[in-house]
Parts: sequence; structure tokens; C-alpha cells
Amino acid sequence: MAKLEIVVASTRPGRVGLPIGQWVEAEAKAHSGFSEVELVDLAEVNLPFMNEPNHPRLAQYTHQHTRDWSAKVAEADAFVFVMPEYNYGYSAELKNAIDYLHNEWHYKPVGLVSYGGVAAGTRAAQMIKQVVTTLKMTPLFEAVSIPFVRQFIDDEDNLVPNDVMTASAKAMFDELVRMSDALRPLREGAPH
Repeated sequence: MAKLEIVVASTRPGRVGLPIGQWVEAEAKAHSGFSEVELVDLAEVNLPFMNEPNHPRLAQYTHQHTRDWSAKVAEADAFVFVMPEYNYGYSAELKNAIDYLHNEWHYKPVGLVSYGGVAAGTRAAQMIKQVVTTLKMTPLFEAVSIPFVRQFIDDEDNLVPNDVMTASAKAMFDELVRMSDALRPLREGAPH
């Protein structure tokens, strides 16, 4: 079975990404298709803006924060990116976290949970697909898109999903399991 890492891409104060990520984590654990589910908050990872002197594909990391991030990404078999939409795009923190590494992302499926206003973060989700496919990741069609996200956050800062969001999450997890299994031979043969 696959290890799933859920990456919360927003780091700003007052963000709703963390409660969404916590809901995704609970849904993934309830799904029971994964050997392990871990929530990875980029605000806690706290990577500086890219400061490695060598190209990431060489894996010649000079900083401990990069080695730690490399180990975290390498141990996962599949990902979910919980991502806001900023000005029709995804967050700089997510792009920075992706760009730190290269081989560690290869042959891993990624589900997208996007949120925002009327477009539900879907423009950012479409933009990031170009980036992840360059790293030999497989973005899924199945996704969770949350429009007007604040209406789903209660007074205790918890996400209160509707039936569409819950059904979409299940479909995304089902496909993550299938794709992770299908890509496993490529991951096992890939250099790290």
C-alpha cells in the first residue's frame, strides 16, 4: 500500500488551507487505501526561497533543510496538493517547494484540492499540471474544487464539506491508489 502525503500550500496568516488539509487527511485515513497518511504543512517546512547552488536533478544538496525536504518527498508514493488560487495561479511557496527537488517527485501521482472564489482554484490547478508533468508526476483528473471556500469554514475554523466535496475526495483517493500501484514499478526502478 502507498504512503500519501498531503501538502498544504498556503503559508499566509489567516489561511483556510490548513483546515482543508486536515479534512483531506481525515478523509484519506477513513478511505483506508493508504498504508500511511501524513499532513505536510509548507508553513512548518519553512523552506527559504531556493538557495541551493546545484541543479536539483544532481541531488547534491548543501543545506540541511533541502536534505530534510528531499527525504520527506522521497518517502511518499502519492501526493495531494491543497492549494489556493492567487491571481489565477498557484502559490509561490508551492512552486518553490517543488523546484527544490527533482528525482524525488518522479512517477508519483498527485491529486489536487483547490479552493478560492467563483473558480474554486481551478485555474491554479490547471497551471500546476504543466509543472508536475515535467517532473514525471501524474496529475489526476479526479479532484476536489471548493468554490467560495469561506462558506464551508465554521466558527471553529473547521471545514464543513458538502456531499459533492466528499464524493470528489473519495473518487480522487480511489484513483490515487490505482495510479500509485500502476506507477510503483517505475518508482522502484528510478534513481534517487
